[in-house]
Amino acid sequence: MKKILFAAMILACSMTVSCIDVEEREDNNVGNFEALWSIIDQKYCFFDYKEKAYGLDWNKVYNKYRPLISDTLNQYQLFQICSDMLSELRDGHVNLTSYFDTSRYWKWHEDYPTNFSDTLQRLYLSTNYGMVGGLKYVVFMPDSIAYLTCQSFATSFSDNNLTYILYLLSPAKGLIIDLRSNGGGQLTLSERLAARFTEKKILTGYMRHKTGSGHNDFSDYEPQYLEPFDGVRWKKPVVVLTNRGVFSAANEFVNRMKCCPNVKIVGDKTGGGGGMPFNNELPNGWSVRFSACPMYDKDKNDIEFGIEPDYYVSITDEDFQRGHDTMIDFAIKLLR
Repeated sequence: MKKILFAAMILACSMTVSCIDVEEREDNNVGNFEALWSIIDQKYCFFDYKEKAYGLDWNKVYNKYRPLISDTLNQYQLFQICSDMLSELRDGHVNLTSYFDTSRYWKWHEDYPTNFSDTLQRLYLSTNYGMVGGLKYVVFMPDSIAYLTCQSFATSFSDNNLTYILYLLSPAKGLIIDLRSNGGGQLTLSERLAARFTEKKILTGYMRHKTGSGHNDFSDYEPQYLEPFDGVRWKKPVVVLTNRGVFSAANEFVNRMKCCPNVKIVGDKTGGGGGMPFNNELPNGWSVRFSACPMYDKDKNDIEFGIEPDYYVSITDEDFQRGHDTMIDFAIKLLR
């Protein structure tokens, strides 16, 4: 039932956004640039928020890049200028895809410490760990602390997978969920995992969608709930590890987990990505993806630029040299 409701929510968002008509343009350099600027102008969902955050003015962006467009540009030059224009949005969900490249904005994590190391993680996992559906898990001894790492919500796992994993980890005193560098994937998987950590239906946030071409044309706030899984659930303390690489569906997982009992967030602020993406096509066949439906936390705060942890913890070069993942160490002490 939850899958049907979630699919309906996505469909409603997509239908609403696609109903906003954008004037058709000619398939030339000017026409494609104008089409791209207009699609974002009428359908992008974070203008008001980003104007307040760092002074974004989409009309000034137009005036900055439009003089660079001429008929003499080749397609590679046009792509670069359009990509640079989109980067002004500072949004990791915004991409321009051509026949030869895809633009991307990654400064939401590139300009920050990684706070994660595969090398260190392997030291803690050792070789005697379970692995299924992109999830890895083990119990740290002698502390009796369970550890579950999920580095992507793009690799599917089932309810049965989670039931067996939580059953095997159940003797432990507490659970660490290592979400670091999880760039997102399917929101349904994010919800599937989070549903194991609440005993009752809880409000976790809100969502809106565009209702018109104006920058502030939105529907009312629509409440989003997390319902408990009807089966094996985890009732002991939980620590979720985060870094700036936590984005999109993983960002939403953190938002949900902050509403669950006995859960603490440890690490760095997440990378954000609080807008549900949608796609449009330019006259030349290039595709543009953009944030169309903003999502908020339970207090109606925007989560586009990330979620603060309960405890800020970093991994220094000295920690790495000593073979210590200070985030995992801190989580073990917190649970112990």
